[in-house]
Amino acid sequence: MLRHLSIGQHVKSPTISNRRVFSGWRILILASITAALTGPGQTIGVSVFVDHFIADLGLGRSGVSTAYLIGTLIAALGLPYVGQKIDQVGVRRAMTAIGILFGLALTGMAGVQGFITLTIGFVAIRLFGQGSLSLVSTVSVTLWFERMRGTALGILSTAMSVLMALVPVGLSLVIESYDWRIAWLTSAVVIWLVVIPIARYGLIDRPSDVGQFVDGTAPNRHDDGEIRTADSTTRSEALKSKEFWILAASSASVGMLSTALNFHQISLLGDAGLSPTEAALMFLPQVIGAAVAGLAFGYLSDRLTGRVLIPIAMALLTISLFLASFLSPGFLVVMYAISLGAAGGASRSVMATLLPRWFGVGHIGSIQGAASFLNVSSTALGPVAFSIARDLAGNYDTAARWYTLVPIAAGLAALTLKPVPPPQNEQSRVGLPKRDNPPQF
Repeated sequence: MLRHLSIGQHVKSPTISNRRVFSGWRILILASITAALTGPGQTIGVSVFVDHFIADLGLGRSGVSTAYLIGTLIAALGLPYVGQKIDQVGVRRAMTAIGILFGLALTGMAGVQGFITLTIGFVAIRLFGQGSLSLVSTVSVTLWFERMRGTALGILSTAMSVLMALVPVGLSLVIESYDWRIAWLTSAVVIWLVVIPIARYGLIDRPSDVGQFVDGTAPNRHDDGEIRTADSTTRSEALKSKEFWILAASSASVGMLSTALNFHQISLLGDAGLSPTEAALMFLPQVIGAAVAGLAFGYLSDRLTGRVLIPIAMALLTISLFLASFLSPGFLVVMYAISLGAAGGASRSVMATLLPRWFGVGHIGSIQGAASFLNVSSTALGPVAFSIARDLAGNYDTAARWYTLVPIAAGLAALTLKPVPPPQNEQSRVGLPKRDNPPQF
């Protein structure tokens, strides 16, 4: 369990381990793999099964969509609890349990027979895959970096986007060779064979467990030879701050609208004159945009404040919605796909970096869990909300223009934030964040 220390409390320096190489980069690589393996529980993975659900379960497209909506919303309710348990038991034990449960959930998807069992299956794979495994992967990296946290999380976001793009390809190959139910079972086996060993034998809860330091840099010692640390903000305290809600609103805006646009992509781009195959190919520029933005915003997050980063991310989402309102084949549709992917990559890096900077890492699982609940809920509501707007407006163009108000409002709200400078070299330390005063925003 992570130690919770009061302000002014001292921590004895850990015994330096024989590990000469900083383990944080290895943790980052392993977390990137586990984050990518959330794919079967993500929209990008589930999408390859939708037509098979419709054909074999006797459900219409609206029935499958409704089951997905209900399952995602119920799954989101469990994420604050999952985040709290990650804080209590550590990332190794938490990821081991999540890997076991995610594999069981995927196994259950192979046996769905109708609307009720499909909904239950969606609850399980969205809770343990998209939600919990993503959450614990992010936290495992967060605890190892501070000064370079943005860069590390940007790499995590980029690697996850690129590797996850392979998931639907792999699932499709299994479906074509065998059956869609076999594809779910195959996913379960992969999770058990990869995630559980990584969690059990590859992860380390925090640097101090092996005598290492955050960022791999030894902190300054005081005259008494001790390292002083301070309490982090609790989840209840974070939820009372406007900073949390502005950041959560910006992330939810991207989650809601990017999911909505992706869910309706074939129809949206079809209206713009693209064939279904051409529309599907536009997911590739999205992955490229997400990868480049993840790295760029990870780097910038180590150097800029939230008052700058959030509005830029919201500007990217606004641009993608604006482009969606007058799409045509060629340059415009490619720029739309790149900007939409970039908005997602930027938002993930900014959210993952600013939460621990503002609130510390002592309760980061609980705080990140609350933020994930809001983000996952937004992804469930996005396709429905955009569909309603399209029906009211009569076309996708007007609906997209209406929704530009959402990121614009979030970006303007972020301009009211007080700047919190990124951590400097001398603040690197073992374990929990060092703060001379309670968190300031």
